[in-house]
Amino acid sequence: MNIGIIGAGHIGSALAVRLVSLGHSVKIANSRGPETLGDVAQKTGATPVTAEEAAQGADLIVVTIPLKNIPDLPKDLFAGVPAEVPIVDTSNYYPMLRDGQIAELETGDLTESEWVQQHLGRPVVKVFNNIYADHLQNKGVPAGTPGRIALPVASDDAAAKQKVMALVEELGFDAVDDGTLHESWRQQPGTPSYGADMPADKLREHFASLGSKRTEAQHAEYKANQAKAEQAMADQGIQLK
Repeated sequence: MNIGIIGAGHIGSALAVRLVSLGHSVKIANSRGPETLGDVAQKTGATPVTAEEAAQGADLIVVTIPLKNIPDLPKDLFAGVPAEVPIVDTSNYYPMLRDGQIAELETGDLTESEWVQQHLGRPVVKVFNNIYADHLQNKGVPAGTPGRIALPVASDDAAAKQKVMALVEELGFDAVDDGTLHESWRQQPGTPSYGADMPADKLREHFASLGSKRTEAQHAEYKANQAKAEQAMADQGIQLK
């Protein structure tokens, strides 16, 4: 496939390495321009381009930038991109360390990817947000391998979701259907599956135990978990890009 990656941070670079190794043609963009991506190109094998060039002619597009920067993407970024091209969203909400408070995400009415979908004006598929970049690059294994890591995939577009789930499997992970974007709160920061590298059976069992509709108690619990995790990262001097 021709795959466009918008965002050259940890997840974007890890995906580029793996996708190129699988024989896909990968273009990668950042906010500073392709001339700043020489090191990324050397490391990943992807071709540095502008965001607009990454989107045009792609069979699949990955948007992997800080959540706070989503509204800054060009409004016509996906003009001319066919409706059947899946757009993957990997974003996570880190209000303390990076994004500042986004009012619509504080109430629990919207999930992160529903918010992204509203801003992009196109259906998105939520995946690759709850695994460490190093694990994404190095821990994919053949189907049937005991303990194979499962990745949740959520979307309101069933056809796009199936295409992305197939790619997840190709990358060496079990794809687990996490329902609609409104149900994707189950894979967001602060939840038990975030960064947990669960196998498929455990992940499905966990999602079933949570239910599909997020309760006020769940929202408060996971929000508190995330605040605690962000504070610990701040204490360690960890900075998010």
